[in-house]
Amino acid sequence: MTLDLERETDRLLEFARASVHPDGGFAWLDDDGRPELDRPVELWITCRMTHVFALAHLMGRPYAAELVDHGIDALTGRFRDPVHGGWCAAVGPDGPATRSKTAYEHAFVVLAASSAAVADRPGADALLAQALDVLDTHFWDEDAGMVVEEWDEAWTTLDGYRGVNANMHTVEALLAVGDVARAERIVTRVVHGLARDNDWRIPEHFDARWRPLLDYNRVEPAHPFRPYGATVGHWFEWSRLTLGLREALGDDAPGWMLEDAVALFDAGVRDGWAVDGSAGFVYTVDWDGTPVVRQRMHWVLTEAVAAAATLARVTGDRVYDVCAEQWWTYAERSFIDREHGSWHHELSPDNQPAAGTWAGKPDVYHAVQATLVPRLPVWPPFARALSSSA
Repeated sequence: MTLDLERETDRLLEFARASVHPDGGFAWLDDDGRPELDRPVELWITCRMTHVFALAHLMGRPYAAELVDHGIDALTGRFRDPVHGGWCAAVGPDGPATRSKTAYEHAFVVLAASSAAVADRPGADALLAQALDVLDTHFWDEDAGMVVEEWDEAWTTLDGYRGVNANMHTVEALLAVGDVARAERIVTRVVHGLARDNDWRIPEHFDARWRPLLDYNRVEPAHPFRPYGATVGHWFEWSRLTLGLREALGDDAPGWMLEDAVALFDAGVRDGWAVDGSAGFVYTVDWDGTPVVRQRMHWVLTEAVAAAATLARVTGDRVYDVCAEQWWTYAERSFIDREHGSWHHELSPDNQPAAGTWAGKPDVYHAVQATLVPRLPVWPPFARALSSSA
């Protein structure tokens, strides 16, 4: 591999340092790395940035501690609902810009708090306890073994939509805190059930009784969080998370976990990579594998290289190293922006910078993690792995 991954980690983190919002939290960055201070501050961005700066602190970067503390201050202050508990999905200069409480964002609160706690930052342990309490009290559905999606501000009305994306990031958060039992329940239902039953094209959208909504968002197929069809990048993400869970379970891991992780990876390559004659992964496909949104998203590529690196570590099969090397070369050629910093978040099907779904460069979470996966063990997850190697 020609790309120096440690140097790339630092390049991404340097870019991200500009995201500090003077009113609290971390701002959306534009293509040149300037904070867009006039738009609401997103909870998911603040959590992701807090997480990656906690990783930076654990790697010994001297500037990172104050950035982690900045994130904790926002999560315990500006974003926190002091009346009803939980966190607002977005805040503006006059208070909450989005008042609903969503599992996707709350999973990232758990992840950010967990990483900050491993980094031993003040207030992180209390924040993590609060986040886990909200997860247990409002989002975890014991009967389904999954998390529900969205509540109103006062936790009185639960929306009927159920989503797999929020459950995937809940698995990430649960693994970060060592809750392998609930992570296994979600992974078993999604990977060994939904994915296997649908030729590895995972249904993403469900009603309140967990019946798939296969036509959901057909009129808005390129939605950034709830696109129509099957989302290729998530198959790689589920593959990597399944392998991490398998490692955590050790001898108690069921035999299907490796088999299913390989199948998800293979399906992502089959349906996603260069299927229209150009390099890169398409964003989504229909239920027969036909590409729907052919834009190339940076996060899909980062999850593909992370899954390949993880499979290479687990299986020892050189084919996964070859895939990772090919995709890193493509990243260097098409996604990595040496002139303005970070990565382009979206490319057109002919691999030119685009902004149909993702304008600017809002965060560095996916790319930073992709640079770390090849250098860390499969288990434990990022923060604990860095802490134990310090």
